[in-house]
Amino acid sequence: MTLRNPVMTASGTFGYGTEYTDFMELGRIGGVFVKGTTLEPRQGNDYPRMAETPSGMLNAVGLQNKGVDYFVEQIYPVIKEYDTHMIVNVSGSTVEDYVACSERLAALEKIPAIELNISCPNVKEGGMAFGTSCVSAAQVTKAVRKVYPGTLIVKLSPNVTDIAEIARYVEAEGADAVSLVNTFLGMAIDAESRRPKLSTITGGLSGPCIKPIALRMVWQVYHAVSIPVIGMGGICSWQDAIEFILAGATAIQVGTCNFVDPSVSVKIVEGIDSYLQRHQIDSVNDLVGAMETL
Repeated sequence: MTLRNPVMTASGTFGYGTEYTDFMELGRIGGVFVKGTTLEPRQGNDYPRMAETPSGMLNAVGLQNKGVDYFVEQIYPVIKEYDTHMIVNVSGSTVEDYVACSERLAALEKIPAIELNISCPNVKEGGMAFGTSCVSAAQVTKAVRKVYPGTLIVKLSPNVTDIAEIARYVEAEGADAVSLVNTFLGMAIDAESRRPKLSTITGGLSGPCIKPIALRMVWQVYHAVSIPVIGMGGICSWQDAIEFILAGATAIQVGTCNFVDPSVSVKIVEGIDSYLQRHQIDSVNDLVGAMETL
C-alpha cells in the first residue's frame, strides 16, 4: 500500500471520514482509519465515558458501532468514493470474531487494509487481552492472515512490559505493518463527588501527555522489526510528526487533536512539505529512523 503522504487519522477520532468533509479535503491526506468495527453491533459503555485530563483525555466509549454488516451495506458505498485510503479498524471478543469480520471486509475492493485492534483498554472482554500477550497476539494475527489477503496492520497496546517483543511475534505471523501506540490505561476522580469520572472507572488516556512514551515505543519497535511502523500518540503538529518519523515511523496517525482542530492533519501535511523543502530533502522516506544520536 503506497501513501501519497505519511499523514493519516486515527480510528475512533475521525468517525468514517464523512463527518470531516466540511472541514477538509480527505484526498489531501494519506489515509483515514475509520472507527472500530466489530462482527455484531455494540452499544458501547454507559455514560459518562469521556473526561478531559491535563494535556489529554480519557475515553471509555467501548467500541460503539453498528457492526460489520451495517458498514458494508451503508458506510462502504459512501466512503469508497473518497480519494484516499480508507482503512477499517477491526476488533472482537474472540479470535473467531476477528476472522469473520475480516473475511467480510476482504471482499471490499476499495478497502486496501485493515487494522487489527488487539489493544483497546476500555472494553470488558477481548480487545486489550489479545494485545498484552505474545501468544494471543500471534494467534489472532495468524488466524486473520489466513483469510485476509490485503495489507494487515496490527495495532499494539502500550500497556505491556515489552512492546517490541509483541511486535516481533505479530510480524512472524504475517503482519504487514504495526501501528502504535493505542491509549494507556488511566483513570480520573471527581474530588467533590468522590466518584470516578468514567462509568467504567478506568479508560484509555490519549493526547499530548502520552507523546514522550509513545515516541520511545515507536523507536524501540522500529529497531525490533523489519516491517513498517505507523506511529501515533499525542501528535498535534508537523514537528510532532517529524519526531515520530525520525524515531522510525514510516507514517503517522493523528488522533485526539482532531477534536481540537478538525483540519489539523492537512496542516501537518503542509508543515512536513515545508520542512522537506527547507532542509532540501527529496523524500520523507529519507527521514525514517534518521534520528542522530548524541
